[in-house]
Amino acid sequence: MIYKGMNVMTYKRKGQISESAALAVLLTLTGGFLDAYTFISRGGVFANAQTGNIVLLGVNIAKGSFVSALYYLIPVLAFAGGVLVVEKIQWHFKGLQKIHWRQIIVMMEIFLLALVSLMPHSLNMLANITVSFVCALQVDSFRKVRGNAYATTMCTGNLRSGTAALAVYMHTKDEKALHKVFHYYGIILVFIIGAAFGAVITGQLGEKAVLFACLMLFLGFLMMFIKEEIEDDSINHRGR
Repeated sequence: MIYKGMNVMTYKRKGQISESAALAVLLTLTGGFLDAYTFISRGGVFANAQTGNIVLLGVNIAKGSFVSALYYLIPVLAFAGGVLVVEKIQWHFKGLQKIHWRQIIVMMEIFLLALVSLMPHSLNMLANITVSFVCALQVDSFRKVRGNAYATTMCTGNLRSGTAALAVYMHTKDEKALHKVFHYYGIILVFIIGAAFGAVITGQLGEKAVLFACLMLFLGFLMMFIKEEIEDDSINHRGR
């Protein structure tokens, strides 16, 4: 969205591929896959986003069911812990030359999801907590694609941004706004494809299906050794 007093500038810069469209597709496929995986194989839970857990936490506190409330509090804390870990890793390893700090995050994701594949259904709660932690690592590490904010593990923000851009296009016929519409709705479509893929694979392999997410993340890890020119649409405030 364009506001008065702001200039929208498009420029190219040599950057790490973590902001590329190709990697965004791969990570979003993984995000959809994991949501389907935890819902089908790990007790009907959506581990990627925490809004539902926070609502159920409040509902159970209101009922006085404090043990049940704790069940929903733990994944929320795991998600928050994942964000803290990302910020710490970025702070300490941002200056690395041979490997990007985001690649460290991706390797952590792979390791933790491989552990989840070994957890029996009796440990579903631990598996969901681990996936929540992993999703926090991913969503906090990969926040932009080609200069635009997005999320790889949930759709609400992408839906809001895409629909807001659609409203701008309907009012102004701005081609850049239309490009953002396709950008955000495209991400949602990729998430749906990832969820469908996750549903099929999980239906066949059960708890071991999460290893496919590990494979996709490993491909992403390898991709991040590539440098590319990134087209960045940024809004610059006058006088800054």
